[in-house]
Amino acid sequence: MFIATLFMFINIVMKKLILFVLSLLLISCHQHPKQPKYIFYFIGDGMGINQVLATEMFLAAKKGVVGIDTLSFSNFPTATFSATYSRYNAVTCSAAAGTALASGFKTKKGAIGVDSLLQNPLYSVAYYAKKIDKKVGIVTSVSIDHATPAAFYAHQPNRSMGYEIAIDLLCTNFDFFAGSGFSQLSKDDRPNIISLLKDSGYCVAYGYEQFLEYKKDANKIVLLQQDSLLRLPYAIDRKRTDLSLQQMTTAAVDYLGNHKNGFFVMVEGGLIDWACHSNDASTTITEIEDFSKCVDVALDFYKKYPDETLIVLTADHETGGIVLGTGEYCLDLALLQYQKCSVNELTRKISECRDSLTWDALKSLLGENLGFWEKYSLTTEEEYQLFALYNKTIAEHQHSTIQNLYSENEAIAQAAVEILNKKAKIGWTSYGHSAGVVPVYAIGCGSESFMKVRDNVDIPRIMLQLLK
Repeated sequence: MFIATLFMFINIVMKKLILFVLSLLLISCHQHPKQPKYIFYFIGDGMGINQVLATEMFLAAKKGVVGIDTLSFSNFPTATFSATYSRYNAVTCSAAAGTALASGFKTKKGAIGVDSLLQNPLYSVAYYAKKIDKKVGIVTSVSIDHATPAAFYAHQPNRSMGYEIAIDLLCTNFDFFAGSGFSQLSKDDRPNIISLLKDSGYCVAYGYEQFLEYKKDANKIVLLQQDSLLRLPYAIDRKRTDLSLQQMTTAAVDYLGNHKNGFFVMVEGGLIDWACHSNDASTTITEIEDFSKCVDVALDFYKKYPDETLIVLTADHETGGIVLGTGEYCLDLALLQYQKCSVNELTRKISECRDSLTWDALKSLLGENLGFWEKYSLTTEEEYQLFALYNKTIAEHQHSTIQNLYSENEAIAQAAVEILNKKAKIGWTSYGHSAGVVPVYAIGCGSESFMKVRDNVDIPRIMLQLLK
C-alpha cells in the first residue's frame, strides 16, 4: 500500500514538473521570438482608421454591396491601433511622428531624428538594421528629404532643412533610396545633391526602366522621378510613363532581396496625407488602393519566405478628421468612382483655360471629371453655389484660391470636390492633422509581438527587440 501511494505521488510530481518545464519553454519562446531576416515597414501618411474603412466600403459600394471589400493588409492576423501624439503636442506633425515611428522616442514638433531638446540624435531602426549587416531601403511617394523618410536617416532640428537632411543621407551608407526627388537640391554655393550622391558611390536612376538598366552594376542606388519633384503624380492622375510607388517597392525588393543577411525596407504612402489635406476623398481612397498594391508586393515576397519575413503597417497620424456619414443612415460612396482626377489636377485644367471658360464649358469640364449632371444630378442649391463662384472668380476675374498645406486650389475646383464629398455623405473636420488613432497591422515572423502596441513608439521598440 505504501509503495503504491509513493508511486502515485511520484507520478503526480513528475507530471507537474513536466508541465512546469513546458511552461518555461513556452514563455522563453514568447520572450525570444525568432529574428526576422526580412522586414517591411509600411507607413500610410495621414491614414487613419476611417480612411481605411472608407476605402473598403467604397470598393464594396462599387459592386452594389453595403459592407466592406477588405484590403489585403486588413486580413493580417495581428491588428490593433496606436496613439500618435508628440512630445509636447496632442496633435502631432509628420516630423515628430516619423521620428517616433523610426526611433521609438517622442520628440517636439518639426524635429527630424533628434530629441526634444534638439541636442542629441535619435537613431532609427533602419540604422540598427544596417549595423547588423542588413541591406536597407527607404521608399516614398514624395521627396526623399520629406519628414517621414528623413526621420529614418537624418538628424536635423527642423524638417524644412531639406539640403542638410539630404546631406545626412550621404552618411548613412543605406543601400536603396526611392522617391519623387529632392526638395532642395542646392544651397548657397554648396554642391548639388545629385552630384554629391554620385560622388558618394550612389547610382542615380530616373524612372523604372533606367533602374532595370543600372541595377546590376550599382553598389548603392537612388531611384527618382526627377531631380527636384516634390511628389509623384497622384494615382488618380498617373500617366503610363510616370513612376509609381508600386514600382519603387518592387525595385527595392528586386535590388535588396538576395542579400545573405536580409533587408529592412520602409515604404511611405506619402500622398494619402496630401490628398487628405485637400479634403479630396476620392483621391485619398485611390491613394490607399495604390498603397495596398505595394503591400501586395511584400506579401508575394512573404509567401516565399513566411518563416523569415515580417510585414508591419501603420500610419504616422490621421489627417482631415474624416467622418463616414453626415447624419443620414446611409452612405453614397459609389458616387466617388466618377471622379477622374484630383482636385489639384482639376485646378490645373480650370486654370489652363480660365480666360476663355464659359459656364457651359465649365459644366462640361465638371461633368467629365466629377460626373456632375452626366452620372448624377445636382440640387438647385449646389448648382447655384458653383454658378456664383463661376461669376465671381472666372467671369468677373476675381481669382480666388483655397490654400492647403501642400496645394493651392481654384475655389471652384475645391467647392466642386466638396459637393461630391457631401453627396457621398463624407465629412471632414479640418484641412490639418487630428489626434485620431491609426491602425497597426502585422504578419509574419514576430508579428504576434505587435498586439501589445498602443502608442507609436512601441512599434520600432518591438522591431529592435526582434533584431537583437
